[in-house]
Amino acid sequence: MHLLDHLNGPEPTLSFEIFPPRNPEAVKRADRTLDRLAEFRPEFLSVTYGAAGSRRQFTTDCVDRLVQDPRFDPIPHLTCLGHQKNEVDQLLDRYAVQGVSNVLALRGDPPKGPGSHRGEGDFRFAADLVHRIRRFNESGAHPQARGFGIGVAAYPEGHPETPNRLIEMDHLKAKVDAGADYLCTQAFFDNGDFHDFRARCSLAGIRVPILAGILPLTSKAAMNRMAELAGGTRYPARLLRALQRAGDDPEAFRRIGIHHAAQQCADLLDQGVDGIHLYTLNQAEPIHDLMARLAWQSRLPKSAPSPAPSEKRHQEAA
Repeated sequence: MHLLDHLNGPEPTLSFEIFPPRNPEAVKRADRTLDRLAEFRPEFLSVTYGAAGSRRQFTTDCVDRLVQDPRFDPIPHLTCLGHQKNEVDQLLDRYAVQGVSNVLALRGDPPKGPGSHRGEGDFRFAADLVHRIRRFNESGAHPQARGFGIGVAAYPEGHPETPNRLIEMDHLKAKVDAGADYLCTQAFFDNGDFHDFRARCSLAGIRVPILAGILPLTSKAAMNRMAELAGGTRYPARLLRALQRAGDDPEAFRRIGIHHAAQQCADLLDQGVDGIHLYTLNQAEPIHDLMARLAWQSRLPKSAPSPAPSEKRHQEAA
């Protein structure tokens, strides 16, 4: 289903991001995770893509399996850095034949290591890729009349490579003007950043839906890795203070991280967010804990426990 049809529904959308498994054992673990995530009836499941397509085969293999599963609507990530136009066209042809309805168009990260060249390929920016996908849609090559729904990334805390926030918004508007249908944000940990970002989008004339990306923190290692990968993730002081109180207790850290994510989601839902996109890191348990705390009743499986009264009060105060 075209994502705009999901977004026109009566409730905010719920979606998850996974990374494709790379070996048979990882496939088994991913299947167990998917079985549990399916309980929440997500509108879609996005599948990541390696730098410059370095893990493309894992992504396409994962999408091959997901299109056969009626519980999920897969949205493959598609990066363009280091790609030729014909490579992108071939992937679009493949996904169209499979019946994939949406893609997430990203510039992508350059591959690391000796011999890597950032500038190779036919695309410089994500807007170039969006334009290419839009041309594919207009060609009538997709079996659905509208073609692919096109999502692009957004950065409430600011893009790490564009310190000038005015220019950054110009780049985002260029992606929308090229044909993007919706925005999906990188993970953020202070909702003030998201609300300000959404207001600035409105001022810039960006009218497409915005999905809020939320990552439940479950360990110090994941927290540090997130900060490194995102090029400057901002953790608010109140979260850091709470995590410091956890000390070396990994379970306490996990509870605090999930509770913070639930508070974020509660506030976003209260503020009329278009959708919540949860970064799962291929783990189902944190998502189940978050949803139980959040009490998003229309999404909870019937067997899910009710949140404790103290947690309900926290949610109301978020």
